Amino acid sequence: MSRAKGRGDGAAGALFDQGWYRHALRRPSPHWDARPAGVDADLLVLHSISLPAGEFGGGFIDDLFLGALDHRARPEFAELEGLRVSAHFLIRRDGALLQYVSCDQRAWHAGASSFRGRARCNDFSIGIELEGTDAMPFEPAQYDSLVALVSALIQAYPIKAMAGHSDIAPGRKTDPGPLFDWPVIRRASGLAASAFPSHEG
Repeated sequence: MSRAKGRGDGAAGALFDQGWYRHALRRPSPHWDARPAGVDADLLVLHSISLPAGEFGGGFIDDLFLGALDHRARPEFAELEGLRVSAHFLIRRDGALLQYVSCDQRAWHAGASSFRGRARCNDFSIGIELEGTDAMPFEPAQYDSLVALVSALIQAYPIKAMAGHSDIAPGRKTDPGPLFDWPVIRRASGLAASAFPSHEG
């Protein structure tokens, strides 16, 4: 199981309690399981999501991650019936931060995926969803929340790299999309440029 560095001691311990970030609204999802033994979370994966597509501010994303989405509420939800998916975090358009799965556990956000020769990215990653679409810029409040969250995760976990969903599932996923400002996050993270896919430098 992934373990936070210095849990219970110092800054990292103050920020996380058993993998739950103290500055996020806790919304425990039933969609998670244990990471493989001895596997640490060392990759951050950024996603974007809107539900229905292009609509913001409703409760459908929350319902989806909590396993409570009424697939009859909208015609386009029919294809989501029975889907079991989650992310560790969601950042709303106004910057509000929600957490669905402890960072010490495996959320189900990546699907079929590979990063630098390592398959099954859910095993070793923390998934962060940004409310948005490929076609729209993200909000300044979202970047503010994301920068703070990434900084906290780097303090608490052995994060070595960051990637978009499109980088770990090319051809299948396109998020967080071409309008995501990777340089902002790269500079704020303090990670080397080599920690990011080459197109995001």
